[in-house]
Amino acid sequence: MPRVAGVDIPSKKRTEIALRYIFGIGPKVALDLCRKANIEPGKKAEALTDEEVSKINAIIEADYVVEGQLRRQVSQNIARLREIRCYRGLRHQKGLPVRGQRTRTNARTRKGPRKTVAGKKGVKEMR
Repeated sequence: MPRVAGVDIPSKKRTEIALRYIFGIGPKVALDLCRKANIEPGKKAEALTDEEVSKINAIIEADYVVEGQLRRQVSQNIARLREIRCYRGLRHQKGLPVRGQRTRTNARTRKGPRKTVAGKKGVKEMR
């Protein structure tokens, strides 16, 4: 398995796909990396030479924030929002959707499994 930016990328996949396993590298950046390093995007990751891998590593190190540093940056941004008690920070604290999605239905990913609330089943008003 080739090791790029401190991450083992899958060797059986195409280079453009394998690079996406690095946190912070998506489809566009993966293609840009291949283009900058003069590597065929369709070439399997196991076929990469040590020189090509080091070329990719150098480009990532120079131009992109990835993996641990990016995760740290994201968590610091969220911590700052919580600290200044803005709307987005409060939504993060409460574990609710942050970007304006509805919560009456859906939003199960953020809210977690349903919590059943006991209703007023069978209670009738007597006169």
